Amino acid sequence: MADSRVHVPRLSTVILPVYRWAQGGRRTWRRAEELGFHAAYTYDHLSWRSFRDRPWFGALPTLTAAAAATERIRLGTMVASPNFRHPVTLAKELMTLDDISEGRVTLGIGSGGTGFDATVLGSDPWAPRERADRFAEFVRLLDRLLREGAAPGAGVSYQGEFYSARGARNIPGCVQRPRVPFAVAATGPRGMRLAARHGQAWVTTGEPGTFEGTAADFYAGLARQVDRLDAACAEAGREPGTLERILLHSSLAPAVPNPLSSLSAFAELAGRVAELGFHELVVHWPIPDSVFEADQDIFERIATEGLRQLAR
Repeated sequence: MADSRVHVPRLSTVILPVYRWAQGGRRTWRRAEELGFHAAYTYDHLSWRSFRDRPWFGALPTLTAAAAATERIRLGTMVASPNFRHPVTLAKELMTLDDISEGRVTLGIGSGGTGFDATVLGSDPWAPRERADRFAEFVRLLDRLLREGAAPGAGVSYQGEFYSARGARNIPGCVQRPRVPFAVAATGPRGMRLAARHGQAWVTTGEPGTFEGTAADFYAGLARQVDRLDAACAEAGREPGTLERILLHSSLAPAVPNPLSSLSAFAELAGRVAELGFHELVVHWPIPDSVFEADQDIFERIATEGLRQLAR
């Protein structure tokens, strides 16, 4: 008899870096582990939208503290970008974080947006083509630095259009071999090709243009993205099933009922994305007086009971 059980995705959360460590930060990351989340990510921004004039701490120091405060939960960025990062320094910090966490780090990485992060260093926002070109070069160099930089000798040297490295070393290398896994955020064909070639996972919030439509529009857009990702894997000579798929739930999709409003609303979203073959669903940790506001008790029930409904 065929197995009719629904594939159950993993459940993860995003904890924004808005807490002073001694006044809620440590407690929140530990609680995420206690609740059984697969991973806890944080935004790698210098600030973000409605939080511009509110507390906001650095992503990698926060993840380092979280690594020291937890034992099992995976940790990562959701997502880092070239907006204010350089591959050489980011590679060194990732190798260090992977060591401190004993191999629990995932690098969520994307091309970045055109908001505050894109101009805070004093430059004008990049045109879409330049942003895509920079991202492709960034990912390729970062991949080399983390894979090849651990070998004693000349290190990694590279001269590109946007980035360069000269004898860059990352000894002793990552705990995870050959390097920390990349979860590549992508919506367009170039980004999906990067995910297929360099990623261990692909991240999406949905197909652009479907957030203001109906729930049916949103899920149809996700299905089209999955089809395009499969095509990118085939083009790269890669079995599509070897690239994991991660959906980051976005507050920008109002047509989809808020999955944190109830167990049934969560089960609806989780079931639909499971049918589309997603391996991981990421929801935001509640923050009062923000777009991420949600009932903490319901959120914790979802963490502990939500996926069980799909397995029945």
